[in-house]
Amino acid sequence: MAASIIRITSLDDERLDAYTRLTERELRCVLEPEKGIFIAESAKVIERALAGGMKPLSFLLGERWLDQMMPLLDAQSEDVPAFIAPMDLMERLTGFSVTRGALCACRRPLLAPADRFLDDIARRAQGRPIRVCVLEGIVDHTNVGAIFRSAAALNVDGVLVSPTCCDPLYRRAVRVSMGTVFQVPWTRIGSTARAWPEDGLATLHDAGFSCAAMALTDNSVSLDDPALAALDRLAIFMGTEGEGLCARTIEGADAAVRIPMANGVDSLNVAAASAVAFWQLCQHPANSYHYERGMF
Repeated sequence: MAASIIRITSLDDERLDAYTRLTERELRCVLEPEKGIFIAESAKVIERALAGGMKPLSFLLGERWLDQMMPLLDAQSEDVPAFIAPMDLMERLTGFSVTRGALCACRRPLLAPADRFLDDIARRAQGRPIRVCVLEGIVDHTNVGAIFRSAAALNVDGVLVSPTCCDPLYRRAVRVSMGTVFQVPWTRIGSTARAWPEDGLATLHDAGFSCAAMALTDNSVSLDDPALAALDRLAIFMGTEGEGLCARTIEGADAAVRIPMANGVDSLNVAAASAVAFWQLCQHPANSYHYERGMF
């Protein structure tokens, strides 16, 4: 069975509400009250979403994208509607015809409880060192998307987001991540904002993780401290833009960690800092490229 091709000439069709009229809150709560939905934008992101097991509810494609997307449409095991629109309609909808002329509404997956999530990661690791990242209160979707992209590239085993962290499946976060939010396992940690960070730290400690708070303190250790790399299970905490991690998180962590810097610079954007931390603390992928000295 393949997706059903439906050609449209107007954006007023109520079947397009998920793409044209509903807010992100409504996408999460109104169309599918039990699980919600999210929108994947661009052919590459859609491909990664479906490869990651996301269930499509419908597609909305500009005419020029139909040929490229046909293999994905033909591969659908259920009769999913694929709405095909002239490119001028897609430009009116997205304001950008090049990368967002292909959209897909997907069912939002249920998230595993944090303790079970960590158990699953440990089982998949099969005894090798484990690295997870915890995002505390990050409110910029661009940063969340960029962190996921770095996590995928640099071999992070999983990402956990605090109760006040923004949604990794928000459209912009998904787009900036280039769909890697569907490749890196993630879930939420912490029962409520009021109970955070104590319950989140307890969950990680109960699972055998040491907690490293990326923060500038009087007793912070350098990111290249060999003791960090030697840890079997490590959770790397990244804080919100501007303020960083809250004081209770830093106090409850096993160590505060700083990135050594030059020229009087004391901090990096959280997305940039995460990439540096992941490179230093995670095992490098087996397929890393090695360049001859002097090639460049």
